[in-house]
Amino acid sequence: MLELRPNCECCDKSLPPGSEEAFICTFECTFCRMCADSVLGHVCPNCSGNLVQRPIRPVSALRNNPASTRRVLKDAGCQAHA
Repeated sequence: MLELRPNCECCDKSLPPGSEEAFICTFECTFCRMCADSVLGHVCPNCSGNLVQRPIRPVSALRNNPASTRRVLKDAGCQAHA
């Protein structure tokens, strides 16, 4: 089950469960569309995996399987992918 983290690890933008702006890697590192596109080049800065759009969990499923409330933020932000 995806954790559905609530924010971008780079800029701390809020990414609610229904957001089409959320991108994740296979380890569920989570980034907003702007950081994924402009800063990271769709490559995760943590594992070097590709970033893809996070699926949206239906509201009915969120009742029994809520999204995470734990915010993860990189202390130094994110660096552009080389």
